[in-house]
Amino acid sequence: MPVDLPHVSAPAPASAARRRGVTRLRLDLSYDGTGFHGWADQPGQRTVQGELEKALGRICRVPARVTVAGRTDAGVHARGQVCHLDLPDDALATLPGRSDRDPAAALVARLAGVLPEDMVVHMAREVTGDFDARFGAQWRRYRYRISDGPAAHDPLRRDVLRHRRPLDVAAMSRASTALLGEHDFLSFCKPREGATTIRELRELHWGRPGEGRVDEGLIVATVVADAFCHHMVRSLVGALIGVGEGRRPESWPAEVLAARTRVSPTRDGAGSAPLCPPQGLTLDHVAYPPDEELAAWAARARTLRSPLPADPPLPAEWA
Repeated sequence: MPVDLPHVSAPAPASAARRRGVTRLRLDLSYDGTGFHGWADQPGQRTVQGELEKALGRICRVPARVTVAGRTDAGVHARGQVCHLDLPDDALATLPGRSDRDPAAALVARLAGVLPEDMVVHMAREVTGDFDARFGAQWRRYRYRISDGPAAHDPLRRDVLRHRRPLDVAAMSRASTALLGEHDFLSFCKPREGATTIRELRELHWGRPGEGRVDEGLIVATVVADAFCHHMVRSLVGALIGVGEGRRPESWPAEVLAARTRVSPTRDGAGSAPLCPPQGLTLDHVAYPPDEELAAWAARARTLRSPLPADPPLPAEWA
């Protein structure tokens, strides 16, 4: 789902891409993750990357490989996903055909005719070679939606988790505050070799949208970080659902964070966070710096983060 930050070499400058006779394109897209086995291409599985690259190859008549902002898990949705690809200039020039359309706009129109119904590319535009959808992102925002009673259940929505017990949103919000900031989120992640689990969690709050809103009657978590490690959002939500049900004290998510372990939780609460189902999770937005800051930002994001010192002690009232 989310983005790991391995230590690799810095990106090539924009001028190098232009000398190679290629143009870099940014694509903004959305998809219903229900029918996909996640983002990443996998042999024998239907994936978002696989469907997109197949469509691009069919239209552009050259092999296409995309780099994505956040690799979503199986069943996870996206409204604001971003990826980039490099196309040879001669392939780009053929896209408008006999029309006078901009090549990037022509690509969007032609993709609409070949992509499956559960996937849409909203926009394509030329960017400099410094743009990197993955490493250039400043922050990412996810939303997790829950219906916790029959009045809110909607069989037509596939982006909502149906929960059988009512949840205490105020308690979940209070428990979330201790998780904000830069921490080692190992207890909330599935580690990958060569990747760090240190992240800066900038927002984590819960609410029930009011009357007339799109998500009226639902519980919505908004989660913002510079990047997310694998399963991080679903684990954060899983831990806080336990608080909302009253099965766990409000101090428990902070205790899980401090434990820094992937051991399954025991009856006394020690261990890592439980993983909630994927269907309620949506990648909502990815933010990037101004063009003149892209190269520096991507270079910084590619640097492996150093281990953090021990977290401060828990608040006295939670001891």
